[in-house]
Amino acid sequence: MGQMLIRNLDDAVIQRLKERAARHKTSAEEEARQALEASVEVDREAILARLNAVAALSGPQSGPTSADMLRADRDRDNDR
Repeated sequence: MGQMLIRNLDDAVIQRLKERAARHKTSAEEEARQALEASVEVDREAILARLNAVAALSGPQSGPTSADMLRADRDRDNDR
């Protein structure tokens, strides 16, 4: 694991971080870690855009979908 020193944080930011840590019964350092991790996560829209781009590359699909096949299996099982 790496380390990082962040300089020139406003005192009010540090105070709010400490208060939030106290509410969560954790350290200010852990609160800062969680805040940083959350701020760099890929958002849902970016993931969907990437998935749509991959789907466009594969072109239109023919034949039954996996949902169609599952329904057919379920119907067959219910007919027994």
